[in-house]
Amino acid sequence: MVVLPKPLSARQLFKLLKAEKSPQSALALFDSASRQPGYTHSPHIFLLILRRLSDPKLVVHVTRIVELIKTHKCKCTEDVVLTVLKAYAKSKMPNEAFNCFQKMEEIFGCKPGIRSYNALLNAFIEANLLDKAETFLAYFETVGILPNLQTYNILIKISVKKRQFIKAKGFLDWMWSKDLKPDVYSYGTVISGMMKSGDLASALEVFDEMLERGLVPDVMCYNIMIDGFFKRGDYVQGKEIWERLVKGSCVYPNVVTYNVMINGLCKMGRFDESLEMWERMKKNECEMDLFTYSSLICGLCHVGNVDGAVEVYREMVKRRVVVDVVTYNALLHGFCSAGKIKESFELWVMMGKENCHNVVSYNIFIRGLLENRKVEEAISVWELLRRRGSGADSTTYGVLIHGLCKNGHLNKALKILKEAKDGGDKLDAFAYSSIVDGLSKQGRVDEALGIVLQMDKYGCKLSPHVCNPLINGFVRASKLEEAICFFREMESKGCSPTVVSYNTLINGKIEDALLLYSNMKQSNCLPNLVTHNTLMDGLYKARECAKASVIWACMFKYGFQPDIISYNITLKGLCSCGRISDGIALFDDALKHGILPTSITWYILVRAVLMLGPLDSLS
Repeated sequence: MVVLPKPLSARQLFKLLKAEKSPQSALALFDSASRQPGYTHSPHIFLLILRRLSDPKLVVHVTRIVELIKTHKCKCTEDVVLTVLKAYAKSKMPNEAFNCFQKMEEIFGCKPGIRSYNALLNAFIEANLLDKAETFLAYFETVGILPNLQTYNILIKISVKKRQFIKAKGFLDWMWSKDLKPDVYSYGTVISGMMKSGDLASALEVFDEMLERGLVPDVMCYNIMIDGFFKRGDYVQGKEIWERLVKGSCVYPNVVTYNVMINGLCKMGRFDESLEMWERMKKNECEMDLFTYSSLICGLCHVGNVDGAVEVYREMVKRRVVVDVVTYNALLHGFCSAGKIKESFELWVMMGKENCHNVVSYNIFIRGLLENRKVEEAISVWELLRRRGSGADSTTYGVLIHGLCKNGHLNKALKILKEAKDGGDKLDAFAYSSIVDGLSKQGRVDEALGIVLQMDKYGCKLSPHVCNPLINGFVRASKLEEAICFFREMESKGCSPTVVSYNTLINGKIEDALLLYSNMKQSNCLPNLVTHNTLMDGLYKARECAKASVIWACMFKYGFQPDIISYNITLKGLCSCGRISDGIALFDDALKHGILPTSITWYILVRAVLMLGPLDSLS
């Protein structure tokens, strides 16, 4: 730390504090000076150090310095008070701001002006104490304080936070009528609020009004508009605002504008345009930041253009932009999705050297390895995570257990599930659903049921992804009574049956399939096309042709158009019931509706014709 001269003057300390780049170092220097015998801080020193402490992490020192000002009885200007009030507002400490405001004369030796009133008003708003803010605003008049432009901007901010956009717009109109011209901040607040609420049309009207009234929007207004349209998927309008920005002569895109464009275009799948925007940035010598590179790398990896993402990454390193864990994770996911396992391991080692592994990195890598059937490697990464000591999250267990089950390592997955439960780690429904599905498919339905019952014990809520595989397992094992019993218990366990639940039971060839179909309608779980196809198939196989015909009619009632599976089931059913002529008429209907026959369709038809005997029997 810098050695302070003795004796020390306020001017010398002021220069030393300004030269310090770190707020912590500046604070240490300030404290050292405070302990020097015979030295007293001036108002300028207090103002300078308070401005360096704007970070909420350092706000505790603001309170300490306010106490120091009070102890030293240092008469300060309103600027010092404003700095304190803004620090408290930023840290959402309205009570401290209010106490400071009330004791301004006692602590700082100055009276509050309109700026202090506005600062406290804003502190209430930042803490979301909107009613208190409005009450305090009414107090303005009682003490003869006249609101200014900043006051009305804060009023607009209150209305926007309350989603009272008509009121906020009314303030703008009223300000114009009183010759108190709104500024870019006034309009930007309204536009931002409308955009966030999804009222894009009104936001565009307010934006256009600025130009009509001769107020030129700043680049931030353009950024808000473009970002809002892109986030709502409105490419055309977002691109139009961009064109208006670049064609104008007063305002120019900044790095935030380019980031919004690149990120928005990537998320809408317009990667060629995002690369064009990237090239335009380079051409205009607009310095790219971490978000620029990260957005482009994420977008390119998402569409499988990993080579393009690597090129962007190399340029990022070349320009000495520090790569963060989010960017590394995106690139890691890209390598894994493209099956580039060698490259993913090389990147993983590099990430380790940069200390850029988090639990998301592990989840991505484990999933990627398992999807590429690299089970042993995935287990190794999992063991590395456990040795690291920071612990896995519920997603890690879900990814690992699901991947092991998919790769045929069910018993290993069961072992990890047990270890997680014994260790008190969190598990979600995804992990359990994979185990239940795997056990059910192997016919180990009693074990699967045991796992489901354990979920209640460990506070994990049941989901259809867990229940439906178990129902299917019971049906496949011909344990229909158990299937029905569990189905009926689902509702009481907080998991409503889905259309898949019903379809699975109906497919089990149980006697009360039609009753289940009826219950679906009563339970607001509308049947889908699979339901109708399954039901018709079962009824035709049971020679219930009339009932199957009723289901065919119901399918149209629910607004479903039959697919080739529906036609094949019905064609086969009609033919098996001896209604071959009706079956052939149905075949003609399918062709009229553009449904192309499959090999199964032709097989059914040929077999039906052969059953008839001579071909002239069709005439």
